[in-house]
Amino acid sequence: MSCPFHASDGVPLVHAVPDDVQADRERLYREGPVTRVELPGGVRAWATTHHEVSKETLNDPRFVKSVDHWADYQEGRVPRGWPLLGTVPLDNTNMLALDGAPHRRLRRLTAGPFSARRVERLRPRIERITERALDRLEARASEPLDLKAEFAFRVPMAVIGELYGVSEAEYEHLGELYADLFSGTTEEGEHLRIYHTLFQYFGELVARKRATIDEHDDFTADLIRAGEGGDGLGDAEITLTLLTVVAAGHETTVNLLVNAVRALLRHPVQRERLRRGEVSWDAVVEETLRYDPPNNLMMFRFATEDVEVGGRTIARGEALLTHYGAASRDRAEFGGDPEVFDPDRGRGRHITFGYGPHICPGAPLSRLEAQVVLPMLFERFPDLRAAVPDEELVVASALSVNSLREFPVVLRP
Repeated sequence: MSCPFHASDGVPLVHAVPDDVQADRERLYREGPVTRVELPGGVRAWATTHHEVSKETLNDPRFVKSVDHWADYQEGRVPRGWPLLGTVPLDNTNMLALDGAPHRRLRRLTAGPFSARRVERLRPRIERITERALDRLEARASEPLDLKAEFAFRVPMAVIGELYGVSEAEYEHLGELYADLFSGTTEEGEHLRIYHTLFQYFGELVARKRATIDEHDDFTADLIRAGEGGDGLGDAEITLTLLTVVAAGHETTVNLLVNAVRALLRHPVQRERLRRGEVSWDAVVEETLRYDPPNNLMMFRFATEDVEVGGRTIARGEALLTHYGAASRDRAEFGGDPEVFDPDRGRGRHITFGYGPHICPGAPLSRLEAQVVLPMLFERFPDLRAAVPDEELVVASALSVNSLREFPVVLRP
């Protein structure tokens, strides 16, 4: 997809499918630290593109998540059928759309199920899931296959299934629903249908678990138990939490796995250093999150008053997005060579999982999966190679997520 550098009035375009993802990040970084952007469909917003200003605004209570504060949406300047509405929480009971005390309450009540200790208990199950997934690939190891569809997509969804306590037969169907929900191209009516299908599914899951709560030790049961008491979670809140966590724990992890493998295949020196034990897998995961983040940007937050930031004035009611990909190129934070994949970088801390009160609750799970899955993949298939030249890989048509449509590889050339 070929796009001009600027719109006709000089406003930078943010592309659904950039010609060159890394070049697009650099272009937006150089427009920063805060710049006006135009999204597909002609919708205008502001974007933070440098590291410190992104942290500052992510932690600023004057920017909120509720679309009630988005003037363009409330006044009809954003088409109700705009495909990217699928990435914006329109339901003000959703944790992703809440701020202040209501948001803190939900985060507090879900802290136990999201805790590092609870997530770490999944390690043996993640190992078993990964082992089974690798076994299934053995029969096709010498022929090209799509690593994204056949492995990177399946493992995180199976982990979510284990976490929630749902049947294995439902994993793939749930994954397909979420892929459509967050594609950025799904039409409004279809988007709403998928959302309601998911809400109904998780509502039924909560009802089943509640009826037999003593028989379950999983994330869903933890949320139900957190709901006991006067200030506890209601069933609708539990249902929305379950619906939201899949997005945080699945799509992000799929892209993290694919992007890490791709980075190592593009950087054979780093791959060899990893094999020799000179680089840790933890470092590879963190550098991947910076160098090629699974989410390009976060949409949206809205100004509740005029705010001066980064030398610009964001007016009350205007939308602000955080461009993680551009912020990952910030020389002040990451040094003079941010375009280089360097697990030994030794400086800077990325904000790919967010910052402040809305930092992603699924981050510990996503990290754990990558730290378990990637070593097992390369141990089983140490000679894994790309099946097509890197420049032939096609970026998926979604604005917020950073994903390949497919990732053809040969596991055992």
